[in-house]
Amino acid sequence: QVQLVESGGGLVQPGGSLRLACAASGITFSLYYMAWYRQALGKQRVLVAAISSDGITNYADSVKGRFTISRDNAKNTVLLQMNSLKPEDTAVYYCYARRFSSYWGQGTQVTVSP
Repeated sequence: QVQLVESGGGLVQPGGSLRLACAASGITFSLYYMAWYRQALGKQRVLVAAISSDGITNYADSVKGRFTISRDNAKNTVLLQMNSLKPEDTAVYYCYARRFSSYWGQGTQVTVSP
């Protein structure tokens, strides 16, 4: 079955960095559109960054210039490098995969606080 397993979340101070990883199994990873979403407490889940099977990326305006999404097709992994973190980046971050069907990971908590 399909599994998306996120890792790398945690507590970080404002201005700090974290790198999230999502390991995929059960899919032909290189053919999938991959993305990171986040959901803050009491808010809707929103797109943070995405990368197509061709490597084309797009970002939410709120993270442009601070976050970088990348993929390693040899390792079936998508990464989200997050720099210059702000308290408003605090959320549960979810990995998402889509081709003909779509799949979600279980989420990883990111907390940005002094």
